Amino acid sequence: MRRSASKKTGQSNSTTASITSSATDLFRSSSGKASSKEMERIDNLFYSYANRSSGMIDPEGIETLCSDMEVDHTDVRILMLAWKMRAEKQGYFTLEEWRQGLKSLRADTLNKLKKALPDLEKEVKRPSNFVDFYNYAFRYCLTEEKQKSIDIESICQLLDLVLGSHFQAQVDYFIEYLKIQSDYKVINMDQWMGFYRFCNEISFPDFSNYDPELAWPLILDNFVEWMRAKRT
Repeated sequence: MRRSASKKTGQSNSTTASITSSATDLFRSSSGKASSKEMERIDNLFYSYANRSSGMIDPEGIETLCSDMEVDHTDVRILMLAWKMRAEKQGYFTLEEWRQGLKSLRADTLNKLKKALPDLEKEVKRPSNFVDFYNYAFRYCLTEEKQKSIDIESICQLLDLVLGSHFQAQVDYFIEYLKIQSDYKVINMDQWMGFYRFCNEISFPDFSNYDPELAWPLILDNFVEWMRAKRT
């Protein structure tokens, strides 16, 4: 009798394990199909804007996308979208970049992508993400091979777009200075990142804790001197 009971228990455990395994396989299969369908919709959305000859979404395609989302193509959220995709070439999205960005945003339709923009903006504005976004914005604007700096006019536009809403006064004065000075024709990454650190660390507009002996880019020493002279 004991053997019989033991056998039944073994059969019961085996049956339970089999049912659990089947349920797991069914769940995986269902999840896989859902994921496959999602990726198919993401791809279809990509090809509705992509240039057929290049196989990429080009500047014209991005403008059409912006129009369909009712967002201006110069809106900072489009740059944020490029950051989310880790897009390498300004004005172009590859299929892999598009997949990465939209899958992360859980946006497989135009409507979902449009609705994802406010949350994307919040994500970028987190301090841990914003410094990466700020760094990315500069690199994204390096459009030529081996290019390491950006002209003053473009930098002024980029500063206002990326940093203006965070440090409006500092950005406005720095842009004014950049436009009237004649020592610098371009800005490099070190100067770009230095200004972000400057905005975060230096008391403005009195510059009471600014020490030119520290490792600040020379352009910021000149900017502080110009500001102090302007105030006297």
